[in-house]
Amino acid sequence: MLADSILLQEGVIYRLLGGLWVTVEIGFLSVALSIPLGVLVGLLMTSRSKVVRAILRVYLEVVRVMPQLVLLYVVFFGTAVWFGANLDGFEASIAVFTFWGAAEMGDLVRGALTSIPSSQYDSAFVLGLSRRQTFLRVVLPQAIRRLLPPAINLITRMIKTTALCNLIGVVELIRVGSQITDFYRFKFPTTGALWIYGAIFFLYFVACFPLSLLARRLERSTQK
Repeated sequence: MLADSILLQEGVIYRLLGGLWVTVEIGFLSVALSIPLGVLVGLLMTSRSKVVRAILRVYLEVVRVMPQLVLLYVVFFGTAVWFGANLDGFEASIAVFTFWGAAEMGDLVRGALTSIPSSQYDSAFVLGLSRRQTFLRVVLPQAIRRLLPPAINLITRMIKTTALCNLIGVVELIRVGSQITDFYRFKFPTTGALWIYGAIFFLYFVACFPLSLLARRLERSTQK
């Protein structure tokens, strides 16, 4: 059965790996942009300014309430109408996932910072540390340890959610799989889709499972 599998047809594995590369590229480029922006957003969320906090709260709620697919459509089609800028699917995907990831990362950073007990600040001030020294030497190391596991889980979610990008024309892993099954639909009418989407499941697993293991390991280390 395997000898006649659709996976052994010429170029199929190569095309699936190419689709996986596009998926991972969108995911990690978005993550690379989201992390610094998210840290900035998280720091501003702890600002004393009620106006700044309110604006960022609205930003976060918009991202949480609006499905990522709707955001993709809004950016992909809306930028041409409103700004005269024709973004391709890849660029629109990076913009949307960065917008989404920065908000989610910002909330994780805010949560990590606000989770540090006030006694930590008081103890540092008693020892003579300045506010800046307290933040850099006491608060930040503890916040980073608490932040890492959920941040890695967010990265995994972003990689998996890139599957939506095929709906705006990005030839990522799901789109490649759909193209292959359509091409071989008469030669493999019953088993083709099963093999292809089974391979896609495996490729997503290979891309995301190491991150999941890392998140669990970091979570255990923070509990020690």
